[in-house]
Amino acid sequence: MPTPLRLIFMGTPDFAVPTLETLLALPEAQVVAVVTGPDRPAGRGRQLQASAVKQAALAHGLPVLQPTNLKDPGFQEELRSYAADLQVVVAFRMLPEAVWNMPRLGSVNIHGSLLPQYRGAAPINWALMHGDQETGVTSFFLRHEIDTGDLIMQEKLAITPDDDFGSVYDKLKVLGAQLAARTVAAIAAGAAPSTPQPTSPDGLRPAPKLTKETGRLDFARSATELVHHVRGLSPAPAAYTTLPDGRGLKVFRAQAVPGEAAAPGTWATDGRQYLRVATASGWLDLLEVQLEGKKRMSVVEFLRGTRLEF
Repeated sequence: MPTPLRLIFMGTPDFAVPTLETLLALPEAQVVAVVTGPDRPAGRGRQLQASAVKQAALAHGLPVLQPTNLKDPGFQEELRSYAADLQVVVAFRMLPEAVWNMPRLGSVNIHGSLLPQYRGAAPINWALMHGDQETGVTSFFLRHEIDTGDLIMQEKLAITPDDDFGSVYDKLKVLGAQLAARTVAAIAAGAAPSTPQPTSPDGLRPAPKLTKETGRLDFARSATELVHHVRGLSPAPAAYTTLPDGRGLKVFRAQAVPGEAAAPGTWATDGRQYLRVATASGWLDLLEVQLEGKKRMSVVEFLRGTRLEF
């Protein structure tokens, strides 16, 4: 059997962990080191906490590099010392060329969309917010511009009406691990495809980083559009609005209700079973919510314990 490829794995959140675990079991590869983000304060005590990828790497006894600056000569020298043939990147920072171009076979990224659609930091969220019925994962070779390198392989995933960001995220992190294994095996065999992406942005939807404003529900849109928006942000960071009395309200589940609505932004409730808002087309029925400072709950539970006056 040929000598396994020496791999450097780069990733930080739990989305990347299944890929690391899968590559560790791949006969065609040997993971020689892991690069992840610095430990961050977390929880009420703000204690430093290792990333999900660091925890997995240490459990397997792998060397872990945690650079604060990827352009630091000391970090790059240490990275070079591992003599990697290939780097696999999942949910990590943008890499400078000196890093992604270091291995003899380059660097491969696993991205949570069917590129060239949804290039950017939040592809899963934006696919759901646009109401797409299909998404997937893509492996590609890193190049200068973000998410524009030559495509290697893709795997599609149907989005069901019950899916939200959380469920699609969980499915894609498993699908991405499987795709990474197939990709690395193909590269090791010298049989990996390499298909240039289109250079024109026409017809392509971007996936920019989410901001607080992204989550705000705009009732000048249709109820159906807002249902998609809620799904794309649930359970985190969550869509939100403001009750007529000024209190903030996160929305985790909603449904469109047909019918003649009032002016967009008009609230209605029976005080027991439903809480809804008029939109540009139909009503948006809120099904699962969280009042600021309270826990997440169904609207029935919310109405049982919350006094509302419209």
